[in-house]
Amino acid sequence: MERTERLKYAAWLRTDQGRHHNCCQSVLMCFAEEMGLDREEAFRLAGHMGAGMRCGSACGTVTAAALVLGAAGRTEEEVRALLEDFRARRGTLDCEPLLAGARARGEEKKPFCDGLVLDMVARLDALLEQPAEETVEKT
Repeated sequence: MERTERLKYAAWLRTDQGRHHNCCQSVLMCFAEEMGLDREEAFRLAGHMGAGMRCGSACGTVTAAALVLGAAGRTEEEVRALLEDFRARRGTLDCEPLLAGARARGEEKKPFCDGLVLDMVARLDALLEQPAEETVEKT
């Protein structure tokens, strides 16, 4: 799937009135083909990752990003860099404080989460367009 198609698909997933897609599902389904999954498999795989793994923990966009990068053979350093960038821009990696911050700023949950999904899909697209760092074997 091309970048512009992927962003359109992510936006559609977030507005699909026939079926709810949590943040992890929304990101993961956009990269399902590249991961060797069909979209339904990606939907099921990420089904229990919503709402910060159902306990306010890691944001679904973050968990999906780690899965996508792992499937793409990206290094631990690349994953860490993406997560640290997210934390630097958002203040945390966790769903509950992300949502609390949005509420404190008067933002509604759904548009806030939609923005996180679209941002992560765009960031993953950009990262995956770059050559992968060489994996360094740790002894």
